[in-house]
Order: sequence, then C-alpha cells, then structure tokens
Amino acid sequence: MTMARHQRGATLLEALIAVLIFSIGILAIVGMQALAVRVTTDAKYRADASFLANQALGRVWGDPNNIASYAESDTPVAALPNGTRTVAIDNDRVTVTIRWQPPGDPAQHQFVVSGYVNVN
Repeated sequence: MTMARHQRGATLLEALIAVLIFSIGILAIVGMQALAVRVTTDAKYRADASFLANQALGRVWGDPNNIASYAESDTPVAALPNGTRTVAIDNDRVTVTIRWQPPGDPAQHQFVVSGYVNVN
C-alpha cells in the first residue's frame, strides 16, 4: 500500500507534460506557417518586380527610335507596396530599377535589369 501512495498524481503529471510538449509543437507549426506566408509573399513581390522591369525594358526595345522618351524617375507602381520604377538611359544602355517596401519591413527591396537597345 505504501507503493500506491507514492504513485498518486503520476498520471496527472504525465498528462501535463504531454500537453506541454503538444503546445510547443503547435507553436512551432504556427511559427513555420507565418514564415511560409512571409516568404511566399516576398517571392510574389520579386516575381512582380521582375515582370514589371522586363516589361518596361521590352517597351523600349519595341520603340528604339524614341528611346529618350522612356526615361522616368520614381514613377509609382501600383502592383507593389510603395513601389516605384526608374528608367535610366545612357546612350544605348537602358537600366530599369523597381523598388518596393513590403508592409512591416523597414528595408527597401529592389530589382534591377539592364539591356542595350540597337538604336537606328
């Protein structure tokens, strides 16, 4: 009987430890989910910036005789949060820079693409 007296509460203690381990696992899963959402959003912004930069460069390639008319500085880009587009032209070299700042991120991100235009 003395052995049974020392065993009281062991099952309750085991259950509390199991709940603690389960809770830590759930918190880890929630953290991984939040990280996955943030990384996926960042990848979408980068893909959008790449598309917009290449689209701007393609417009210049499509109209090489009016290359100077495509120069612009800090033009707003609605597809990205706080997004801007700059097109710099140096003779036949065109550099398109897309900048954006995701919500809650103090760093400004950018995507740059350059190309040469065969000016007639």
